[in-house]
Amino acid sequence: MNSTTATRSRTLHHNEGTRIEVLVNRGGPATAGTIVLLPSSQRDSRDFEELALLLAGKGFRVLRPQPRGMCGSSVPPANLTLHTLAGDVARTIEAFGDGPAIIAGHAFGHFVARVADLDHPHLVRGVVALAGAARTFPAGLVQALDIASDAVRPAAQRLACLRLAFFAPGNDATSWLEGWHPQWRDLYRQAGATPPKDAWWPVSHAPVLELQGAHDPWRPAASRSELKDVLGDKVTLQVIAGASHAMVVEQPVAVADSIMQWAGTLPAAPIR
Repeated sequence: MNSTTATRSRTLHHNEGTRIEVLVNRGGPATAGTIVLLPSSQRDSRDFEELALLLAGKGFRVLRPQPRGMCGSSVPPANLTLHTLAGDVARTIEAFGDGPAIIAGHAFGHFVARVADLDHPHLVRGVVALAGAARTFPAGLVQALDIASDAVRPAAQRLACLRLAFFAPGNDATSWLEGWHPQWRDLYRQAGATPPKDAWWPVSHAPVLELQGAHDPWRPAASRSELKDVLGDKVTLQVIAGASHAMVVEQPVAVADSIMQWAGTLPAAPIR
């Protein structure tokens, strides 16, 4: 590992003892600006390790706040909402960023990214939606997620569900037998409904890069353009070959390259 891009852990304290662990990668001067990476449902920001190193190597300051209840972050409140999680992102940018940031959210994480843009537009330079699900996706995928995340189930059953719902043919799904936090499943699903999707889906202050996996069952081909149809030229849509819903671990090089190329089209971020 290049010592200049090595992962470092920082702690953000706010609101009477609330603690957010933030993983930080920075490869020399942050010439590309700041990017925040937000993980998918029931998973934490360690999923982005390879992607974070790649982006740091391309000149980004990379920030990865751990979701509430995961790793070094405080237990989430009973009334957890997307506003709460977006507030954690905003505080992370203010504490450790270098001006307005690109916020890249993987699956559920893109809910948080979009609400951060809704609530804190002055801190958001752009939004990247990584493997965002279609508004209506095939039946059975939520059940596959619940089985895949359940460590009590037989490994073979879990792997079958990971291959069905998360990994493209030929990609190794075994790494995702670990890294789940299913104890927070219901609380995060409840949080995902506030604010309701209709409040943020058709609104974006910042430009959006949408990266879809070519084999992602959560995003059928017929739904490819549904976000661009709503937001028009604000959205740049790209399909990542050889990827499904777990694209950030399946194709990190392709994801990093797409983000870097798109970021180069954005207005330069003011540096603090």
